[in-house]
Amino acid sequence: MAREDYRKRLERLREAVVALGDLVREQLANGLRALFSGDRELASDVIAGDRAVNRRSLEIEDDCLDLLALQQPVAGDLRFVVAAFKIVTDLERVGDLATNLAEHTLESTGSAPALPDVDFERIAALALEQLEQSIEAFVTDDVEACFAVATRDDELDARCGAVAERLVRVLVELRTDGDGVRGETVFSDRPDDRSLAAVLGDVSRTFVIVRDLERVGDHAVNVAARTLYALENNETLLV
Repeated sequence: MAREDYRKRLERLREAVVALGDLVREQLANGLRALFSGDRELASDVIAGDRAVNRRSLEIEDDCLDLLALQQPVAGDLRFVVAAFKIVTDLERVGDLATNLAEHTLESTGSAPALPDVDFERIAALALEQLEQSIEAFVTDDVEACFAVATRDDELDARCGAVAERLVRVLVELRTDGDGVRGETVFSDRPDDRSLAAVLGDVSRTFVIVRDLERVGDHAVNVAARTLYALENNETLLV
C-alpha cells in the first residue's frame, strides 16, 4: 500500500468512527425522547435503526483489522487504529442501550416512571452530554476534554446511585392494604392505591433504565480513555 493511500485510509477510518458516533448519539437521543414522551413509533424507529449501527460497526472493525494486517502500523498510528477498534465497540454498545430504552417504551403503558425528588431527565441529559463530549474529544484530539468526560461521570454515578437508594426505600416502606399498596414513597405520578405487582414492576423497570443510563456514561469514559491513549500513550483513564 502506497504511503499516500495508507494516510488516506487512516483519515477515512477517523471519519467513519466519527460518523458512527453521530449515528449512535442520534439513536440515544431518540431513545430517550421516546422513553420520556411514550412515543411508540419513535421507539420502533430506534429499534430498527440499530441494524445500521451494527453494520457500520462491523465494517469499521474490518477496516481496522485490514490496516493492522496489511500495513502493520507502529507508534501513534498503531495506537490510533487499536483505539478506533475499541471505540467502535463502545459506540455499538451504546447503540444497544438506546435500543433497550426504546424497548422499555414499547413494553410500558405510559412514559418513564417518576419518583419524588428524582430528576430522571437530568440523569438522561448527563448521559447524552457525556457521550457527545467523548465523541467531540476524539474529533478534536482534545486531551483535557478526555479528562473532563471522566470527571463528569462522577455526577452521573452519584445521581444513579441516589435513585437506586431511593428505590430500595420504596420497597422497604411499602405497606400492603388488602389488594392495594400504600406508602408515601410510591411513584409520585401514580395513584396511592396500586397492586403490589404494579409497583414492583415500576421499581424493576426504573432500576433497569437507570442502570442503562449509567452504562452510557461508562462507555463514554471508555471512548475518552481510548482517545487519550491514542493521543499520548496515556493509560490513566483505561480500566
